[in-house]
Amino acid sequence: MLNKFSPTFWVASFLQLMERWAYYGIFTLLGLYLVASTDKGGLGFDHLQKASIMANVSAILYLLPPIFGVIADRIGYKLSLVISCAITAVGYFLMGEVTDYAAVYSIFLLSAVGAGFFKPVVNGIVARNTDETTSTMGFGIFYMMVNIGGFLGPAMSSYLRTEYGWRIIFIQGAVVMTINVLVALFLYKEPKLAQKIRKPLLTEIKESLMHIVEALKDRRLTVLLLLMVGFWTMFNQLFYTLPNFIQDWVDSSAMSQWINQHLPFLGTMLTENGQVKAEWFVNIDSLMIIFFQVVVSYFVTKMTHVSAMIRGTIIGTIGVTLTFMFNNVWFTIIGTMIFSVGEMAASPTLSAFIAQITPKGKEALYQGTFFLPVALGNYLTGFISGNLYGQWSDKYTLLQTEMAKRQIEMPEGLTKKEYFNLASEKLQLSQSQITDLLWNTYEPNKLWYVVCAIGIFAALSLYVYSKVMVRREAK
Repeated sequence: MLNKFSPTFWVASFLQLMERWAYYGIFTLLGLYLVASTDKGGLGFDHLQKASIMANVSAILYLLPPIFGVIADRIGYKLSLVISCAITAVGYFLMGEVTDYAAVYSIFLLSAVGAGFFKPVVNGIVARNTDETTSTMGFGIFYMMVNIGGFLGPAMSSYLRTEYGWRIIFIQGAVVMTINVLVALFLYKEPKLAQKIRKPLLTEIKESLMHIVEALKDRRLTVLLLLMVGFWTMFNQLFYTLPNFIQDWVDSSAMSQWINQHLPFLGTMLTENGQVKAEWFVNIDSLMIIFFQVVVSYFVTKMTHVSAMIRGTIIGTIGVTLTFMFNNVWFTIIGTMIFSVGEMAASPTLSAFIAQITPKGKEALYQGTFFLPVALGNYLTGFISGNLYGQWSDKYTLLQTEMAKRQIEMPEGLTKKEYFNLASEKLQLSQSQITDLLWNTYEPNKLWYVVCAIGIFAALSLYVYSKVMVRREAK
């Protein structure tokens, strides 16, 4: 079966693996880096700034493909790949060179422009190099490459940052995307396509956007997309909020000790300062998808699309809720594993369901709307990861509140690390005792109420939607 795929297909799959390696190698750790104390190599931002950078820029990224897809068709995929990968490489490198909020925001936005340009191109290459007999397998391989890259990137970044500091993860991203530039230049072969009469570029871009507007006139589609915003908002907590929650509250010292004692060759990669690194818990999701996507997809094929989406949303909600409900490391692991099963059931099914309700001849029109709930979900995630986490769950903020409540004066201008150390001295408590005090006093895990409510609302809304839609179609 694999010999049915052209060399161009495998080049595109490799490019996708590397692009995801670079992206997740930065994005999975970005929330930790942005708020880490400056004397630990981080930027010392607050959670509002962190969420603004990650959520707003990611939302913009998912709004760009319809525009860049038109440009790519105009200038050719080879040139588009080179430009997009080069822009991303420059952006990733510069992100490690700046420390000012506005500069980090602007350069991450530059990287998003490159990623937004890359997405429609690589998907278009796979679509062009598969047919009705190979498309299912082809996109399955392609999706697997996404998750292999999504696992390898954070894994390498986790090791490198311990050895060489935070800046190295951005250099890694730049190097990986530079490799993509070279692969696109020397290994990707542009197919010869029939020449056609071209409209002005701005006219084609306008028409592309109007096609999306036209598709959204279908109420079934529009309501479905709005309902899936809840799923993506819940889903994004894994990358935006969970790493910070783990680092602030989850005690993995016993697991770290066991790893260093029995698997010392993995100690540097997996552990730091007596704890398992937060990014490795998040990386469980990608590892689960690599090994179990085929199994989950087998069971999903026995369900209706809406049923699979509802069940996937419920399972995902249970999983992500468990990760925020307790500060026990095993609930973090088990919750993430459960969440990944829900993701495998719901996420790929949305695209298939959109195809099911699409009128014949309007496939591209409707599929182009897939990114809209993803973009809005990323934007709304910023409120939970920024506003709510900053007020309810950020350990540094809660410690400041506790010190003020006890009327203990603290000097201005301290880094986060210095503040914690001085507070430890004045309270005569160890760092772990401070964590227990704040956990029991302020209940930072109450964030799970919000995350759980969003997931339940999404699942119930999909259920009502399915009943109404089935009734309408029956009529």
